[in-house]
Amino acid sequence: MESFHQKIEKNTGLLIVLTILVVSVGGLVQIVPLFFQKSTTRPVAGMMPYTPLQLSGRDIYIREGCVGCHSQMIRPFRAETERYGHYSVAGESVYDHPFLYGSKRTGPDLARVGGRYSDDWHRTHLNHPQDVVPESNMPSYPWLAKNPADASDIETKMKVLRIEGVPYTDAEIVSAKNELQGKTELDALIAYLQILGTSLKETR
Repeated sequence: MESFHQKIEKNTGLLIVLTILVVSVGGLVQIVPLFFQKSTTRPVAGMMPYTPLQLSGRDIYIREGCVGCHSQMIRPFRAETERYGHYSVAGESVYDHPFLYGSKRTGPDLARVGGRYSDDWHRTHLNHPQDVVPESNMPSYPWLAKNPADASDIETKMKVLRIEGVPYTDAEIVSAKNELQGKTELDALIAYLQILGTSLKETR
């Protein structure tokens, strides 16, 4: 006499219906709770949003194509953690819109570059990379030291990011232009580089 399981296996229609039912229930169990969560990923402890200067530096980092040669994603492999530091965690990127994980490493990963070098080192490196890394094939960016940091739309950027969940206060937005006063694009880019990866370092 056939078992119930054998009958299901021989009845294609019933097998399809039961398979869809099981997959649907399993999917709902995983998906429905997400609708009641404000966020599936929380910032690492002590993490702060980018300051106006750092935020401007991030935009320059994107504009100049740095993201095309430098990843910001350390994978959990020994070869990577020994070279770059602790592997990247999702909570470090909750305020990034868009994410700059990248996938190409013409240059080293920059996820933990913050605080590794001095501001003066970065100035020299960005002005003429070969002065500090002779074998580097990175191009020079001398214009960054001449261009003033653009403060024209910083308030708008911060307001939009606040809609995305970045906790900027009204006071921070109002004072944003003042922070960029007298700063160059080079200052902004260095400020951004110096904050990368430091949130997790502080919690370890």
